[in-house]
Amino acid sequence: MKKIFLIFSIALAGITVRAQGDTTALLGRWDITVHAPGRDFPSWLEVYRSGSRFMVGRFVGGGGSARPISRVNLENGKMSFSIPPQWESEDRNLDVEGSMQGDSLVGTMATPSGETLNWVGYRAPAMKRQGEPVWGKPITLFNGKDLSGWHASGKTNQWEVEDGILRSPHAGSNIITDAKFTDFKLHIEFRYPKGSNSGVYLRGRYEVQIEDEEGGVEPPNDVISAVYGFLPPVEQASKGPGVWQTYDITLVGRLVTIVFNGKTVICRSEIPGITGGALDSREGEPGPIYLQGDHRAIEYRNIVLTPAK
Repeated sequence: MKKIFLIFSIALAGITVRAQGDTTALLGRWDITVHAPGRDFPSWLEVYRSGSRFMVGRFVGGGGSARPISRVNLENGKMSFSIPPQWESEDRNLDVEGSMQGDSLVGTMATPSGETLNWVGYRAPAMKRQGEPVWGKPITLFNGKDLSGWHASGKTNQWEVEDGILRSPHAGSNIITDAKFTDFKLHIEFRYPKGSNSGVYLRGRYEVQIEDEEGGVEPPNDVISAVYGFLPPVEQASKGPGVWQTYDITLVGRLVTIVFNGKTVICRSEIPGITGGALDSREGEPGPIYLQGDHRAIEYRNIVLTPAK
């Protein structure tokens, strides 16, 4: 997903670790909510040590991909870092400050557009499952006739149904299932024209990329069949634009397996956190399936989900 809205992936300005106790509380993954005028949007932060003297990490904002954090400053209990723009048009950095307040990480960020926003973060859940899932009965999410069970994310809805195909003829709203799910197996078929871009969001938080990459120079974790910004496919199984292709995706806790056109390209790999464009950062909760329609034309069909009991 390449757009947008503030994205924060932060070049975490490498903290000099003066005392072990200074940094321990910050280490780990944080599910963040940013409070912007008129709406909230999700972010995600991971902080870990690099050697014995510095901390580094990764950060995801409201759009774009996860970006590396090179250094974090920590003085008198206050964390700060700065990152350059990614897809933002402005030339200014994103500057972030925060501090621990009980079990929360709370702070402000100065965006490339000049806004100062408040944010709060909570520790991300591990979501480890005990034993193998027991699968329920398959659910047909798209009936091939109308948009029953789905709703658009925006005020206008460009999605239409024709001959058993769920089609977005041009950029507009994303489309989201009314139902929410925890662990599941998902079968979905898609077709895109040359130059198109879309994505399948699992629990509304983790994007499996769909993109025509002919002639592209994307990083391997941003290409078709990647979990955007995090997990690259082990091989490229795309058939290219203009033909029907399939994803068979299994998500159990944070572990995802993606079979693309019959080839396993990601196998039981951990998704660290939300990807850009997520609906929220409440990773421990069930979430919907959502299909990206805010870029270019895309078509879907035969969408079937098998939930874990």
